[in-house]
Amino acid sequence: MKLFTKLFTLVLTSVATSFSCTNEEGSQSEMKLPERIESTSIKSLFDSTKVKGAVLIYRQGKNIVYSNDFDWAETGFLPASTFKIANSIQALENGIVEDDSTMFYWDGQPRYLKSWEEDLTFHQAFQRSCVPCYQQIARETGVERMRQTLEKIGYPGMVFDSSTIDNFWLEGDSRISQFQQIEFLKRLVNKDLPVSQKTVDIMSKIMLIDQNEDYDFYGKTGWAQPNDSTNIGWFVGYAVTPKDTLYMATNIQPTPAFNMNDFGKIRMLVTIKALEGLYK
Repeated sequence: MKLFTKLFTLVLTSVATSFSCTNEEGSQSEMKLPERIESTSIKSLFDSTKVKGAVLIYRQGKNIVYSNDFDWAETGFLPASTFKIANSIQALENGIVEDDSTMFYWDGQPRYLKSWEEDLTFHQAFQRSCVPCYQQIARETGVERMRQTLEKIGYPGMVFDSSTIDNFWLEGDSRISQFQQIEFLKRLVNKDLPVSQKTVDIMSKIMLIDQNEDYDFYGKTGWAQPNDSTNIGWFVGYAVTPKDTLYMATNIQPTPAFNMNDFGKIRMLVTIKALEGLYK
């Protein structure tokens, strides 16, 4: 069995809202990579899926980065709910949440997804990508603390003020590239962020998607719709295997031929298929 086949099956059989939500909501960072490899298998994958964009995969042990389109991977896009990684870190560091069991209480008002219409732990809020929960976190953090903490942890490209503090990752001028996403994840995983061990441990708990004898797989999806005609899909994450740690950032947009009913799943599926291609 290929290394990531189990994960591919898991995504196919999972409910899309387990990892994403609809209507969610730089320049290349200094990844010092001695070798870039343009992957023909990833290119073929995009040709067959009716989406455009790029998958970027970094193999830490080999210090090699793979992609079908390095120019796309260096382009900044709204982070959408991939920003929940940085927002979670700052919430833990600033004491907005205590740990992954901190509760977010539903006020009884209708929400976009039924899975948000209940009291949620911080862990559940991350896993269900609860936009109202993370908007609450951002408001409680405030502009100055948010700006200071993002600067401290080196999460680039976010543009906000008091009028946009609870939506700047969903719309507006904030931008982050796939290279920057991977660089941030590398520093988190390698414990190079100026944050507590408690924060690192909680982040690994809430980001975990799948775990077995072959790999531990972590990540976060995102979906931004900055205007009526554009959909931006993200998956960022990493996989720890017995031999290596692989970091990945996928950014896609649908072509006119794509069935939008599948957009919730395609972000992770493209990523996993790209990983499978490297392990053939």
